[in-house]
Amino acid sequence: MKRCNATTATADAVADTAAWRIQESLRLFQQATALNPHNVLNLKQVGRSLALLGKHRQAVDVYQEAQKLSPDDWELWYSRGLCLSHLKDQQDSALECFGCANAIQPNDGTYIQIGQILAARDQLSAAIDNYGEALQQSPESPELLTALGLLLLRAGDSQRAFDQLGASLLHEPRGARAILAAGSIIQDHGDHDAALVKYRVAAVVEPHCPQLWNNIGMAFFGKQARRYIAAISCLSRALYLAPFEWLTAHNLGLAYLAAGQAASAFQHLSAAVNLKPDFAPSYMLLAVALERLQDPDNARAACERALQLDPREPLVHLNCAVMLHNQGDGAGAAARLAAFRELSAEPEEAARLAADPEVEEAAAALELALGQRG
Repeated sequence: MKRCNATTATADAVADTAAWRIQESLRLFQQATALNPHNVLNLKQVGRSLALLGKHRQAVDVYQEAQKLSPDDWELWYSRGLCLSHLKDQQDSALECFGCANAIQPNDGTYIQIGQILAARDQLSAAIDNYGEALQQSPESPELLTALGLLLLRAGDSQRAFDQLGASLLHEPRGARAILAAGSIIQDHGDHDAALVKYRVAAVVEPHCPQLWNNIGMAFFGKQARRYIAAISCLSRALYLAPFEWLTAHNLGLAYLAAGQAASAFQHLSAAVNLKPDFAPSYMLLAVALERLQDPDNARAACERALQLDPREPLVHLNCAVMLHNQGDGAGAAARLAAFRELSAEPEEAARLAADPEVEEAAAALELALGQRG
């Protein structure tokens, strides 16, 4: 405990020292500006110091004063836009400033800031076009290629995303963000061993990245010879690094459930539904864990909640059907199984479910148990 307190005190002292140095820097540059009010470089430093102290509105005022002296300085437009981007009600003004900066002198950093604002607004097409324009200026920029790849992945265009991420890795083979994203695409296509090779490189560069350990854990879980202990170990590390990440808690609950540890699964799935109360699959798995813990009433409640949140998810209906059958409710199980069959017959769902033969095996076994197969 003493060591922990000492470490915290040291960190606070370092932060206080840094803040004091910025304050002192600000005071000196303000004095210099008072002596020479037409020096743009001094005004830039005043604005930068204010921005570092979190005084973004004051920094904007300083940059505006500097622009009266040097209206065609792209850095002033960029810095002003950067400060405005930290103010929730000034996003449009930030985009205007970044646009002016690029009109004077295109810069990778400016395009990245524009892309981040557009992506935050879910304007994915505009953000993708922005990065395409940026790559015309800097076609070999790993940061721009990675940013475009991540956006394309978010937009659902995994093939183009993989191409951009691959190009990024050609120029920066140890780029952790690109490796993580490319590995996730490979993993989604079922090649878990190839994904693990990618992740091994990223783990050297970013050993404390929770998303990386989450993906490594799910790669171990997804292998044909499922390695539950390795998966649980990696997912536990991910959760240690990011304890409020709902998806990691969900995945860890899934791994524990598959390993037959219902109590541990319940613990992590309960955390997942508290962190993300509108995610139906977590309630579905929670229902399975509760049933295995011999709590049928709460299992049924969790199942009903999953159906409310996502009534068109076939797997929710199938899992609820199995649970109802185990509880002796044959009619309820048959109804849920019929809903599963109806939803899984849709072409898109049929293609998705065909990737996991265990789903059809479970449905067929339930039909047999319900006497629906001769």
